[in-house]
Amino acid sequence: MDQREVETLQYYLKEYGQQAEVFAGQLELMENGRMEALAAIEALEALVATDDSTVLLQIGGGASLKAKILEPEKVLLNIGSDVIVEKTNADAVSYLKDRITEMEASQKKVADALDKLKGQMNEIAKRLEQGYRQASAAESPAPHRHNHEDNDEE
Repeated sequence: MDQREVETLQYYLKEYGQQAEVFAGQLELMENGRMEALAAIEALEALVATDDSTVLLQIGGGASLKAKILEPEKVLLNIGSDVIVEKTNADAVSYLKDRITEMEASQKKVADALDKLKGQMNEIAKRLEQGYRQASAAESPAPHRHNHEDNDEE
């Protein structure tokens, strides 16, 4: 393996590593979105299950307020591109469950792509290691055998 091939493999390994980081970041974002949707579903279902529609409203910085939900059956949903629609509580829960299903499918695709990329990275790493071994074997001289016989026993 010549130096140019080694450099090319190192380049691909670096590029694939960067792509793997992007995929891992996407997976993390999708998981965060999925967890937020699950929490929203839990909160919406709890609102209709109780007569008291008082909730703890987090306002940031570790501060929260007790708030009374005036219309727990009316939910405002951001459906993307800053478009907000009003849905019933049940329809909002259904929408969020569908979104979770879509996120899980996307997560699977990204995870599969990441696994494939890691496999390619392992193959490149093996080829590089093999090239390094060949290069170090070529640099070190072959051991010389000497036939020295001690004839001191005469």
